[in-house]
Amino acid sequence: MKQVLVKKGQAIIENVPAPIVNDNEILVQVYYSCISVGTEMSGVKNSEMPLYKKILEKPQNIKKVLEMIRNNGLAKTIAQVKNRLDISIPVGYSASGIVLEAGKGIKNLKQGDRVACAGAGIANHAEFIAVPENLVVKVPQELSLNLASTVTLGSIAMQGLRRTSPELGEFVAVIGLGILGQLMVQMLKTAGCRVIGVDLEQTRINAALSLGMDKGLNPATDSIVDEVIRFTDGYGADSVVLTAATESSEPINQAMEMCRKKGKVVIVGAVGLDIKRNEFYKKELDVLISTSYGPGRYDERYEHKGYDYPYAYVRWTENRNMQEYLQLLAEEKVNIKPLIEKIYPVEEAAHAYESLKTEGSKPLIVLLEYNRESSLERKVVISKSKVLKGKLNVAIIGAGGFVKGMHLPNLQGLNNLYNIHAIASKTGSNAKAIAKQYGASYATTDYREIIEDKDTDVVIIATRHNLHAQLAIEAAKAGKAVFVEKPMSLNREELGKLVQVLEETKTPFMVGFNRRFSPCAQRVKEMLKSRLNPMIINYRMNAGFLPKNHWVHSEEGGGRNIGEACHIYDLFNFFTESEVESASAASISQKTEQYARNDNFIATIKYKDGSVCSLIYTALGSTEASKEQIDMYVDGKIIHLDDYKKLEVFGARLKGIETRIQQKGQYEELIEFARSIKEGDGYPIPLWQLIQATEISFEVENQITRDELCVE
Repeated sequence: MKQVLVKKGQAIIENVPAPIVNDNEILVQVYYSCISVGTEMSGVKNSEMPLYKKILEKPQNIKKVLEMIRNNGLAKTIAQVKNRLDISIPVGYSASGIVLEAGKGIKNLKQGDRVACAGAGIANHAEFIAVPENLVVKVPQELSLNLASTVTLGSIAMQGLRRTSPELGEFVAVIGLGILGQLMVQMLKTAGCRVIGVDLEQTRINAALSLGMDKGLNPATDSIVDEVIRFTDGYGADSVVLTAATESSEPINQAMEMCRKKGKVVIVGAVGLDIKRNEFYKKELDVLISTSYGPGRYDERYEHKGYDYPYAYVRWTENRNMQEYLQLLAEEKVNIKPLIEKIYPVEEAAHAYESLKTEGSKPLIVLLEYNRESSLERKVVISKSKVLKGKLNVAIIGAGGFVKGMHLPNLQGLNNLYNIHAIASKTGSNAKAIAKQYGASYATTDYREIIEDKDTDVVIIATRHNLHAQLAIEAAKAGKAVFVEKPMSLNREELGKLVQVLEETKTPFMVGFNRRFSPCAQRVKEMLKSRLNPMIINYRMNAGFLPKNHWVHSEEGGGRNIGEACHIYDLFNFFTESEVESASAASISQKTEQYARNDNFIATIKYKDGSVCSLIYTALGSTEASKEQIDMYVDGKIIHLDDYKKLEVFGARLKGIETRIQQKGQYEELIEFARSIKEGDGYPIPLWQLIQATEISFEVENQITRDELCVE
């Protein structure tokens, strides 16, 4: 499908794989999409910014980069940051079209429905889009789809109106008469207000006056504060709405001056906020921010999972704002036709964006129109001759940040063993960009293309955790060697099914328990070869805080114990090479609701060889300290490992290891997997140890969430 992307300040058209919908999404064939002159052109400008400026622009970026340099080294950090920033970015957040397919969980929409869609990164400028249910609304029959494609802009203006809470007969000033300002003016007039508009472009003032605005002011020729005071009989405006887009703080301070005592300033646009306190204080003004489309925005459960807010308690959600805006258009209470200045075929998108870069008067609304006969292709061929003999042709399912920052560079560095054959990602533009960067044969949004591909030797599964087991089962049944990122599964039922398939197919299999392959862990294992007694191992994971709405805490992630602590249970298995005798765990009794129940706990595992291993897993600590430390006590020695950089041995003349950067074994595990496929049994980690590490995580989870099940 054709999709508009932005790279280095330029709009480009790419042919990318079309999306596949999940149970809570609708597949829409786009007829029209609306270019947001303010928001999108800001993104275009940002994409032109040099790398160093992007890093320096935000202090938190500097801190992240310095941490990456400490852990990964300068060269690798530069490459990772450059890869993240030097990419083509999907653009667009407002579109309309026809429903082609509705997911299993969708109740109120069906194939053939005319719909309008919202959402940055969702309602893209593309021929086909996959949209969650709460970001889709039906279009009234009497309303054309080209007008409906402005739904996002309309809902943003409507939420700004609701934050203003205008009353019949009030004076309201609107600073900035771009498209949001134009819509705001009309909505305020519909609400019975007297409206004054302010803008530097006379053409925009004239447009608003023609659509009902009471008075227009131009700062270039008018003393706007004095004129507003005069127009309001000396009192000042009841409310001032800022719909301008500028880094300057002058608009908000002008808004303060033109407001009456105890008035209200509502910020809808992106303006500078260096506020002069004195005038706000004297007038006791209210300053309100309007968040995009309305209640539900930035709420993962609402926008992506389909959970709605009760109508009686949240009357106007972002979805209901979208519906009401379309109804106002259908009833012609808001007139947007005169504001649509140009409709370009999507093939001319680059020209459309260039027209918005010109100095002076810019179009208020520009639409893109799409070919109704477009075919739904979910695979894009990059190179037809990329299958290589003598190497393992590897395909990746799930191309997120970890894969891009770790596995792909490592696979490229191991090109004597692996050939990157195919990339599957939910986002088609992401799949294609990675496939092109690493010279893969094709990119796809349908993982079944990879499973059914006879040329694929190895499948790397790096999706969200809830998909690991099922995808591994399908790949194993298809005869592929399987490398699945941790965790192996999220529950015992999945684990049982996966183990059964592995035992039946005998396919090579590995879980991404990388720490056992790190140089430090391998050195420790050598030291333990001649041990006489059981060990005590104490592992501290200073994991850092993740908010409760992070996906790791959801049903997709399974929580931090199952999703991350499993790494350490595998390491205990590796060092002891023993079966588990018992496992116990306890979590803290929380005084606040900040942390999840499986964020802070101590797990103790007793092994049949007599060893006792404990894990302190915590989100309570400071990120200024190292993340992971191990202390091992065995045969008169203490072995100390700090963050996979420094290994020390006390009580024996054994040489440790010290490196400048972290070496956690991700590179080495790929080497071992290739070796095991070609020379061994295909299991770099014994299957019983994989199962045992996963079972330990289940038992710990049961205990820290007060379930009473035991490892058998």
